[in-house]
Amino acid sequence: MKDFLLQLKERFTKPVEEEEFEPQGDEYVEVNSHEGQEEKSRVLVRPFVMEEFEDIKEILDVLREGSTIALINIRPLKEKDIVELKRAISKLRKTCEAIEGDIAGFGEDYVVAVPYFARIHRQQGAVAKAVN
Repeated sequence: MKDFLLQLKERFTKPVEEEEFEPQGDEYVEVNSHEGQEEKSRVLVRPFVMEEFEDIKEILDVLREGSTIALINIRPLKEKDIVELKRAISKLRKTCEAIEGDIAGFGEDYVVAVPYFARIHRQQGAVAKAVN
């Protein structure tokens, strides 16, 4: 009886970290395996504003990571310097080709750049005209 009480005392006075886990019968431990994977598997759609050529660096870095779709407002750079805009678009296009992504204009003032897992839908033929 004395040994039994000593074992109980030792068992309850041990710090939690040192306590040994011995599964018995139908007991189980639930492991949350989705915790780290969920953040990696999500796709992020992120807006950018390109005010000068140097703003391209952050966009390229995000695209190379491979989990972000970039919506880029090019209006400020277009109004400021069209030559720098063409240079930035060229750099974006080359990076998209290198990462096997896609790039397309979206209206007059936006460019969409996507990584390898996505493609941008393009209409075949002429754009449909609105009927009055």
